[in-house]
Amino acid sequence: MTGTTGDETGDTTGRTTADTTTGRAPDAHRTVSPRRRVARAAFRITMAALILLLAWRTYEETGVALARSNGTLRTAGATVTDLTSHTESGTTGGGQDGGGASYHYTEYTVELRLADGTKTLHGVPEESVHGLQEGRRATVGLWHGRVVEIDGRDVWPGWHPQATDITLFVLYPLIMGYLIALGVTAAAFLAGLGGRGRVSPDVRGPAGVFGFFTGVAAILALLVLAALGNGPVFWPLVPVVAGTAVAWARLRVDVRRARRAAAAA
Repeated sequence: MTGTTGDETGDTTGRTTADTTTGRAPDAHRTVSPRRRVARAAFRITMAALILLLAWRTYEETGVALARSNGTLRTAGATVTDLTSHTESGTTGGGQDGGGASYHYTEYTVELRLADGTKTLHGVPEESVHGLQEGRRATVGLWHGRVVEIDGRDVWPGWHPQATDITLFVLYPLIMGYLIALGVTAAAFLAGLGGRGRVSPDVRGPAGVFGFFTGVAAILALLVLAALGNGPVFWPLVPVVAGTAVAWARLRVDVRRARRAAAAA
């Protein structure tokens, strides 16, 4: 009877530790319906595509900005073969009371003939084509074969309201939150490699939420900087890095607290 009581006590202690670190007994299994598996897989594929797209756009903008700042753009001679303008005008919304401000601007399409082929630029602002005309020779700055400058004037559109960038702008909080959650999951997995059980969702959940709100605060700060004309081209990295760092710090504290409580019990 004494041996049996000891085994039962040891099993109870083991289960208490497992419940504290994993949130469930070691032999517990969760069943997931096929429909839910398909939905989860579709969501993960969609998020992976959005993350890759955001990473590529961030690489483009950062690469162009660095090349322009350190003078490593490749230069080449070009001839302006076509120059057409397109004027946009209208009135911004004024709410229920009407009103609003009128706007009027002109964009240009520039076609350039280079030694390696023809390049066409769309949506070039008026100040960037000053002095250009058909048949004129110009010096262009190239980044990976894409025209970034004409006679030293910037013609790279950067982050702007095209379909791709608008999608990334709108969905960025979701992308950021997903990346922070992945970072917290990875950190929790590494924290559980010491043979003391996995870190439960109840422990890592608050860390992810705390990191998400840190990222939101970083987004608001970036919006203020953008309104002042000082937004960095690598802005997508700032909220993700800040949120993940804070989430990791919170997770470390919570895991230590949970394990001390489990040991004391």
